[in-house]
Amino acid sequence: MPGMWWVVGVVVLAAIFSAYLGWTAQRVERLHARARSAERALDAHLLRRAAAAAVVAEQAESVELYAAARLALDAEPGERETAENDLTRQLQNIVLDPADPAARTLVATSRRVVLARQVHTDQVRDAQNARRRVVVRLLRLARRYPRPEYFDIVEPVLPELPPAPLPAQAI
Repeated sequence: MPGMWWVVGVVVLAAIFSAYLGWTAQRVERLHARARSAERALDAHLLRRAAAAAVVAEQAESVELYAAARLALDAEPGERETAENDLTRQLQNIVLDPADPAARTLVATSRRVVLARQVHTDQVRDAQNARRRVVVRLLRLARRYPRPEYFDIVEPVLPELPPAPLPAQAI
């Protein structure tokens, strides 16, 4: 009988350890999926911002801003951070008309880029922290997933525009 309790204890410990490993593997997978989703969302917001910047550049006839926007739209993955930083620098040098819908769109998309970048940074940090855990490294639970990378760009802060004027009411 005493040997029986030892076997039951080992089986219970093995079941607990297996459950922990399964939970850890699922967590690693979820964190990497979230990091990929955040990267796609950030990419979409960056493309919207570049497109909005191109529209503003055409209206303002700003060749430099238009060129930076086109470079950001057409940049390869390895050149993306540099192109986005150049676009941000060009955007900080323009004066926006508060009544212009294109300027409002540009400001809104720039704010979304800031938020998307923060979310992406948080998700990448969480995924990389999970990869550093001893159990994950020893059992190579993250080997199926590419290592998520940070996207380092200058914060695209544009001036606060006053509320748009209301259209005149017909009497």
